[in-house]
Amino acid sequence: MARWLPRSTDLTRFCQKLNRVKTLEDDMMETSFNRCLSTIDLTLLGIGGMVGSGLYVLTGTVAKEIAGPAVIVSFIIAGFASLLAALCYAEFGARVPKTGSAYMFTYVSVGEIWAFLIGWNVLLEYMIGGAAVARAWSGYLDSIFNHKIKNFTETHVGAWQVPFLAHYPDFLAAAILLVATAFISFGAKVSSWLNHVFSAISMGVILFILIMGFVLAQPKNWSTQEGGFAPYGVSGIMAGTATCFYAFVGFDVIAASSEEARNPQRAVPRAIAFSLGLATGAYILVSVVLTLMVPWHTLDPDSALADAFYRRGYAWAGFLVAAGSICAMNTVLLSNLFSLPRIVYAMAEDGLFFQVFSRVHPRTQVPVIGIVVFGLLMALLALVFDLEALVQFLSIGTLLAYTFVAASIIILRFQQQKGDVSAPVASGQPNPEPREGPSSGELKEYESFSDKLQLVDRDKSKEQREPGQLKAAFEPYLEFLSDFYPGEVVTVAVVTLMVSAICLCSILVFGNTHLHLPTWSYSLLLVLFSLGFLLSLLLIWAHEQQHSTQTFQIPLVPLSPALSIILNIYLMLKLSYMTWLRFAVWLLLGLLVYFGYGIWHSKENRREPRPQPVSARYVVFPGGSLEERVQAVQPSSQPATGLPDTDTDDCKR
Repeated sequence: MARWLPRSTDLTRFCQKLNRVKTLEDDMMETSFNRCLSTIDLTLLGIGGMVGSGLYVLTGTVAKEIAGPAVIVSFIIAGFASLLAALCYAEFGARVPKTGSAYMFTYVSVGEIWAFLIGWNVLLEYMIGGAAVARAWSGYLDSIFNHKIKNFTETHVGAWQVPFLAHYPDFLAAAILLVATAFISFGAKVSSWLNHVFSAISMGVILFILIMGFVLAQPKNWSTQEGGFAPYGVSGIMAGTATCFYAFVGFDVIAASSEEARNPQRAVPRAIAFSLGLATGAYILVSVVLTLMVPWHTLDPDSALADAFYRRGYAWAGFLVAAGSICAMNTVLLSNLFSLPRIVYAMAEDGLFFQVFSRVHPRTQVPVIGIVVFGLLMALLALVFDLEALVQFLSIGTLLAYTFVAASIIILRFQQQKGDVSAPVASGQPNPEPREGPSSGELKEYESFSDKLQLVDRDKSKEQREPGQLKAAFEPYLEFLSDFYPGEVVTVAVVTLMVSAICLCSILVFGNTHLHLPTWSYSLLLVLFSLGFLLSLLLIWAHEQQHSTQTFQIPLVPLSPALSIILNIYLMLKLSYMTWLRFAVWLLLGLLVYFGYGIWHSKENRREPRPQPVSARYVVFPGGSLEERVQAVQPSSQPATGLPDTDTDDCKR
């Protein structure tokens, strides 16, 4: 029976396949897309992805039901939390100017299967998000005409009472998605121009709301007579923060568009910073004027802004608000339809998804097949499905992507960098040129067959420490860590940090409610997992990291990504168990696709090295002597054979 069990070498190779990283090209600016987007184009794409229907609906809902006027504080905290994730995207977008966003960032630093699962979840996130916005767009327009469209459809087509299906087919939502799909297929420049038009109208309406709102503001609406500024206390502010956090989802469209940016190293970080800053300012200022115009407890959650103007005697302003809301939703639709096919293209180009989606139209230079197919799928979702039960998928997919991107930043920053400064370590491209030290007596290194040659008898006290190596100040205390390869300890520490964060957040979320832990065990577990998190963080910090002045780098690494990780995990655990159940089913479907297709057609699978009989390594010492070491290189799937005599001896020349 033992012969049916897999050998350890086979299991090792299988695990290596799952965790292999993407090899990037030497020239990462080379692309089949049209690099035509400027910083302004990317900024408006990001604003369009963030400032959507949430500005017109979410502000009133959170203010009335969760936080009161303190929704302002909730948006400030949520904006800061989003900034942590956005900075991670900004660094990756500048260093790896390729389409694919979180999928690509995970692939070049963490591993293939993790990247596929991130991309798989992002696909569903964009499809459900686009369909949900289309239905909201349809419902908002229908409400302006007193629900005549809904009544006509139910009368002439019929209503359904089927689980997971909408009460009636929403032809208007499907139609707007098909029209948007047609515009997106004309190319990035047309999409950008259309986004400019809708964003300009939306920002004009927001400016009108702010000016009129401050004119009509009444400070007494924050007084104690109306309940005060924070009627729900700190708990209400934090609950509002968790809800407001999802208002900033959408800046990743900038990272997904980096392969079409003219100068991604400069444009991507700037666009992310500008768009997130403007979106945060818009949410905060609109919340201020909304809660100052009318008492917070009298707000209409469904149409807070329009209702506030109506109650102050400016009913005509409601039409401007409605126009701004529709334009804002159009920008979100364009953002979803713009990003989704490009992530599909990146996965197909790498061989992890069906190759048909990697085709780029020669004239428009966009993945037309992916745009049309997923535009039709999105329209089908909006037409017949009840999306309210699926909207929480948006949260878990986004938070998971944020978590892996933050972890990827830490891993990539503490790995050795090869080749060009803008290329990450995961590119795996060997440097054929010899590295010569100064004439002061350092060793010279030449490579023949291996790109992982190490110098012999190197004086550690004089060597320049590379990323991933232990800092000199900590070596006397952590000398046992010096024997590991650079970056290996950091990778283990990142895994430990994430496990500690999951356990810590689980105790915080479920300790008193579901687990009913006694006070002493609750406190003890919090202390233990907090110590594990902090010790992992300190262990990472004790190693050298990359320092680049050519591309943007997030400050305070590893602290900033670690804070983003623990925040994202906490918010994920706050989601309902049904969301996790649906998420697990979707993951299982993704694993079937990966093991049935992706792992066999992956480009990295075809790049795996062929067996080579002999590898020679040469090290030239300053004195002129040469040491040659010859060893056999056996493929990991074959048993090692005896070595010839020349392989076991070292010879001096």
